[in-house]
Amino acid sequence: MPRNKHPEETVNRILDTAVKLFIGEGYENTTIQDIINGIGDLTKGAIYHHFKSKEDILLAAMERLTGGQEQSLASIVHEKGLTGLEKLRKIIHTSVADPGQEKLFGAAPKLQDNPHVLVLLMQESVDVSAPFFILPIIEEGIADRSIQTKYPEELAEAIMLLVNLWINPMVFPVDSDKLKRKLRFVNYMAEHLGIPELMDEETIHRLENYHLIFEKKHTNV
Repeated sequence: MPRNKHPEETVNRILDTAVKLFIGEGYENTTIQDIINGIGDLTKGAIYHHFKSKEDILLAAMERLTGGQEQSLASIVHEKGLTGLEKLRKIIHTSVADPGQEKLFGAAPKLQDNPHVLVLLMQESVDVSAPFFILPIIEEGIADRSIQTKYPEELAEAIMLLVNLWINPMVFPVDSDKLKRKLRFVNYMAEHLGIPELMDEETIHRLENYHLIFEKKHTNV
């Protein structure tokens, strides 16, 4: 078999096709063979050369849909002229408002049925997002007195687990009334932990919309 001289191009073609199918047909209804058929000129072996499973394709697709977000969040961490509290609000708003989020919720599966992806999301929340993006901002807020907490590390992890998991429809799909209560509770809890108005109304509205997108996709599947 001739060596693939353009592996990056092949990966992009796989992901382009997979994202279209995940959004159009649903992750659960899309098979590796569907992806192969959609590409047209790749074998199953070529697919598995780059990805071990459909879950791995999903992870890469999720990363692509939110690509560039880490750079945006890192720039907020180092932004001048804002208090720690202002930075924290901004980083939550920016992560929720990312243009890829809407496509992500339209393509993603129920993560309770995909434990491998769920575990990776949990690990990313605690091992990456919390220490590198949230904790430095909370510590800055403590220093400038805009945030008051004795537990900055634990609070950073709790915020990420709540935002990435507890109010995530891919993990815990709920009806609109239940979601509204959960979102208000996150703000209530954050305020009592020293972070007033963690999520603004626009952020809350976007999260409600993502739940509707996800619910519609899985109702039609």
